[in-house]
Amino acid sequence: MRILVAEDDPVIALGLAERLRTLGHEPIGPAADGEEAVQLARTTEPDLYLFDIEMPKLDGLTAATELSEAGLRRPVVVVTGVEDPGLIERSIASGVGAYLTKPVDSVALAAAIELSAVRHAEFRALEDEVDRGRQALEDRKIVERAKGVLMSALDLSEQDAFRRLQVTARERNLRLADVAARIVEQQSLLEPKPKRTAAR
Repeated sequence: MRILVAEDDPVIALGLAERLRTLGHEPIGPAADGEEAVQLARTTEPDLYLFDIEMPKLDGLTAATELSEAGLRRPVVVVTGVEDPGLIERSIASGVGAYLTKPVDSVALAAAIELSAVRHAEFRALEDEVDRGRQALEDRKIVERAKGVLMSALDLSEQDAFRRLQVTARERNLRLADVAARIVEQQSLLEPKPKRTAAR
């Protein structure tokens, strides 16, 4: 795994990078502050962030949040030198997957990396499930509207209108919702034209 290290203490930073290598990972950096970490993440697109919380210019939690908002959300492991319940709460709110206190040993680091990666994957899967549910709801709404259009324009029963949508989707190899959307868009073409009265 390619892991971006951000730590303002150069000795600790090199130690973390070395531990990552011994665990079979590829360290990137280390970045000396949060701003540098954000820049490095943008150019290297690592698999995971290992950030010290307290860094100059931009702290590790803010850097992780900025990257997430920029579309570069990754699993995050944070490291701190102080035991602070407030920091733990901030870490959770920032989407951090694991939290370590210094000094960091290889066993704890390996466990934190694995835990953070698993939590990140679970969160992404949950987001995807929510997105699919939202899309299914939108699809259902457009199909219902299209059925209504067909029922009104062609004097069809609800069952016949739905069957017509299904047949059209199958014949054209399209999603049912895509066919429905086209019908709703072209609703005016299906509306019966007013009859002309004969001139006397």
